[in-house]
Amino acid sequence: MNNLPLAQFKLALAIVFLLLIQSCELIPGSWKNEKIKSGKRSDFHDLNTETLSLLKDNDAKGMNRVFSKEMIAENNARQIELISLRLKENDYKLLDEFYVVHKFKDTDTVHSTGPDINRYGLQYPYITTEMYCAYFVPVKSDNKYMISLIYGKFDYGWKIVKLGLAPYTVNGKTAPELFALAKEQYSKKYIQAALNNVSLANVCFEPGLYWKYPEEFEAGRFYFKVRAEVNAKYRFPFVLKEVATGPMILHVYDDQHDDGSSPMIYYMTHFPLKDTNAVKKENIAVRKAIDKLMPGLNENNQYISFSAFNERPTGYNTVEHFDMKIKLH
Repeated sequence: MNNLPLAQFKLALAIVFLLLIQSCELIPGSWKNEKIKSGKRSDFHDLNTETLSLLKDNDAKGMNRVFSKEMIAENNARQIELISLRLKENDYKLLDEFYVVHKFKDTDTVHSTGPDINRYGLQYPYITTEMYCAYFVPVKSDNKYMISLIYGKFDYGWKIVKLGLAPYTVNGKTAPELFALAKEQYSKKYIQAALNNVSLANVCFEPGLYWKYPEEFEAGRFYFKVRAEVNAKYRFPFVLKEVATGPMILHVYDDQHDDGSSPMIYYMTHFPLKDTNAVKKENIAVRKAIDKLMPGLNENNQYISFSAFNERPTGYNTVEHFDMKIKLH
């Protein structure tokens, strides 16, 4: 067998070397869930296991093992404590994960696609060329807080660069689902109910760090539109003339509690609060009148709450009141 001439051998060697170099280059893009290479994904999951264990134990000192230098320099003790409380309340599962490689040192985007009402994308800044985003939610809960773990790859390894904790669902519904409900109620002229639910939607529109629902901007505009219509129609405070005793409706808002959120109606009564029987009897009439005046408040809620006052609350002082929480379903 004839040996290759030296020039041809050198050329072949150079081509092989270039191919090896190219194979080691990072390809810009994003990979979600099972699209992430199995070996890399397994390594990420090991990182998550360690991080979540430290967070659950509220081990702020131990978190320095998984924090970037910049995160170590910051004071994250309160955020770690809040996440720890959530992890102790509920078992969490990985909802979605992304491995991303930046093309430029600038903000990059993963676009939302598909017909799913809960479709979303990511808009993430450049922190390191390679990044990994993991989003966790409770296994069981109608009112879920999402935990975001954002990692960057440094010359000293993969480290946490951001921690996030924010509402993901209220009353079992995500932001797009709450927004869809609000639009449906608005089409039925249930404007107060629509305002309540679009308000809840806006609370949940950024559950994860860099998380972007496509309806977020539209929901913000819808909120201001409906709020203006509610204020124009009801002109709080107003006397509830449908009730003979003339209670005054002060305010209607969303009451946040352990069971989720439900409508809360503040009103003034002429009955002394100590006369609880009279207040409760009047409240039955108030509930019936509110149901006709503000239809839809009783729908899609487990409770509706009322707080009766003899003196109008100002926000600057503590005013005695009598609370009534009514189970609807």
